[in-house]
Amino acid sequence: MKENRLPQSGKEGILYGSVICIITVCIMLILNIGTSFGTLNQKAVWISILKALPLIWVVAMLLESFVIGRLAGILVKCFSQASDGFNARILFNILFVVLGMSASMTVIGPLISGESFLDVLLAFPSHWPRNFCVAFWCEICLAQPAARKVMKLIHARQEKRSKEEPVCEA
Repeated sequence: MKENRLPQSGKEGILYGSVICIITVCIMLILNIGTSFGTLNQKAVWISILKALPLIWVVAMLLESFVIGRLAGILVKCFSQASDGFNARILFNILFVVLGMSASMTVIGPLISGESFLDVLLAFPSHWPRNFCVAFWCEICLAQPAARKVMKLIHARQEKRSKEEPVCEA
């Protein structure tokens, strides 16, 4: 039986990843741009967030889809067994994806905004742990449940539609 909380096609996979990514990117952008400006009360901060959102979202989607997601899948297989339940596999996947994405985006985000590579490397030990913790709880509490809810709704709608279709007899 297929798991109705997970994507079952390529299109659903893109939607699932998009929901997770947009929620996480929004929260992480607000956190990181807000802390670099020192406040969220300035119009310039919100303009910076809105300007950065599309580019960071695309970078995060590509990075997760083609690099981090695949590595996380390999690690989930290494650290889980066939007898492990759905929640254990999801938790391992979240852990590995967030480890990779938070480390990568802690470097890539500031580089996109124009910071020097040396400054990014010097700030990494203090910024990455915060980014990891926030992204992990964002994934656990907001992004993953929202994406799984979207998948459940889509699959319930598809199931309802397939039951309503008349059976043609030849």
